[in-house]
Formats: sequence, C-alpha cells, structure tokens
Amino acid sequence: MNYSDTFIQEKALPNRIVNIAIILGASWIIAISAQITINLPFSPVPITGQTLAVLLTGFILGKKLGTSSIAAYLAQGAAGLPFFAGGKSGVATLFGPTGGYLIGFLAAVYVVGMLSELRFKKSLLVASSALVIGNIIIYLFGLVWLARFVGESQVLHLGFYPFLIGDMLKILLGIVLVGVSSALFSRSKSTGTQV
Repeated sequence: MNYSDTFIQEKALPNRIVNIAIILGASWIIAISAQITINLPFSPVPITGQTLAVLLTGFILGKKLGTSSIAAYLAQGAAGLPFFAGGKSGVATLFGPTGGYLIGFLAAVYVVGMLSELRFKKSLLVASSALVIGNIIIYLFGLVWLARFVGESQVLHLGFYPFLIGDMLKILLGIVLVGVSSALFSRSKSTGTQV
C-alpha cells in the first residue's frame, strides 16, 4: 500500500476521479520541473529538475499510478503541450536525441514504484536504492538512444558525465523528501490528523 492508496481509502472518494486527478497532477508537476533547465553548450541533453520529479512520482505513487502519470506526461507532450525540457513538445521530441531518456521514464517509474510498494519501503536504504536504480534505468534508455545521434565514442561525454554530480544531488534531495514525507505521513496516521 502506498500514499495514494491510503489517501483514497481514507477519503472514500470515487477512485476514478481521484486517480485521474493524481495522474494529471503528477504529469503537470513533471512538466513544470522539466522547465527548470540548464542547457549545456556541448550536449543536446539539458540538465533538468525533471528526473527528480519522475523518480519521486514512482516512489510516492507506486508502479500503477506512477507509470500512468508518466504515460500521461508523454502523451500530453507528444500531443503538443510544451511539457518537455525547455518547453519542447511534439512526437519529434520523442524521436530526437533526448527521446530515450523520456521513454526510460516509463521503465524507471515502474521499477521505482514496484520497490516503493515493498513492505519495508519506509527504509531510507530502500528509498535511496530505488532512486539510484531508477536513475540508472533512465540512463540506460537515454544513452542507448542518444548514441544513435552522437555516436558511441561521444555518448558518455555528452549524455552521462556532465550529469553525474547533478543527479547525485537530486537523488540526495529525493531521499530527504521521501524521509520527510514518510515522517509526516507516519505522524499524521498515528495522530489521526491530515497532512
């Protein structure tokens, strides 16, 4: 059971409406975080706040709602909403140099969501492991796809090395946010109050 399941049960709201609201809300948060960009003059891949939002979506919402949120994000961006990094949109973006990272979000969120649904998910070790594994999955999809555009000899220099420090910081921030939200959630459950 994850946060969204508990929310739905406690509030006794119609599941479909709540799920649609959660999915759209998460997709829009990811879209907003994708606009936090630092363009690197030597790489077609920008640094964004997007990966943190993607990984937290999986961890907080679980595999089903998390994956649905990513699918909604990708569909809205492909349909023309300026949801991708730097306000980009359209199917061409999915087939461009950063498309592998975007598609990798689906697999990463599914795995992170699955790990978050484990009984001992409150452990910061599980949280940190899930976020690191999710990030690795995003890189695997992204780098394989990016190599088609920049060549195998340049793919790590353009799509991996420049992002390591930023991704480590985002994962640390994600661990802190998971820890804080877990503590608040546990406190609200034990006192019967809402957060």
